[in-house]
Amino acid sequence: MSENIPEGLVKYFESKIFTEKTVPEKLLTLHDTKPGVWARIVVLEGSLDYVVTGAPERNRRLDTGDVGIIRPTEPHRVELLGMVRFQVEFYRPNKTWEIAEQ
Repeated sequence: MSENIPEGLVKYFESKIFTEKTVPEKLLTLHDTKPGVWARIVVLEGSLDYVVTGAPERNRRLDTGDVGIIRPTEPHRVELLGMVRFQVEFYRPNKTWEIAEQ
């Protein structure tokens, strides 16, 4: 889970900033991104655990300033560890570039 967003992808959406009081329930339960969509969990303050299910389950503690990379279609969830502020950025292939290359 220490990888980066692949080159050639563009950020197309950024969530609002979530706290332990405003985090959507969906982020706390198992979910994934669509095929081709990568994401970054950016921790602005506090700590959370980024959990990727599978065999074996992977758990990464993200503290203030840390970033967690979410791979396309990979089931995951977050566990909040007290007071926290974070947001999620979403990346996908640049559609303009793909069309120009065809």
